[in-house]
Amino acid sequence: MVTEMITLKLERKFLGEVDITAKRGNYQNRTEFIRAALRDKVDEQKLKQTMQELAHLKGKYKKEKPTTDEDIEKGRDIAFEKLEKLSRSDLRALGF
Repeated sequence: MVTEMITLKLERKFLGEVDITAKRGNYQNRTEFIRAALRDKVDEQKLKQTMQELAHLKGKYKKEKPTTDEDIEKGRDIAFEKLEKLSRSDLRALGF
């Protein structure tokens, strides 16, 4: 894994809290802790984005009218009308 060095400025008091939390969390050093914290935040944002996309799809699905038996019958009738218009060679090509 290739890593890149970045510079980060933090208040001294906050950096002390980071060091204490890193030690309590059994991280080797503050860098490992910060790296893990950043990964967690990235994963959290990905999850949030995915949940928003799913909510959008769910909302879209709810807005659509449910398919009724009448809708199915209409679709079947249209399909059979189209099949009747096809020639025998067209039907053979389709596997009928």
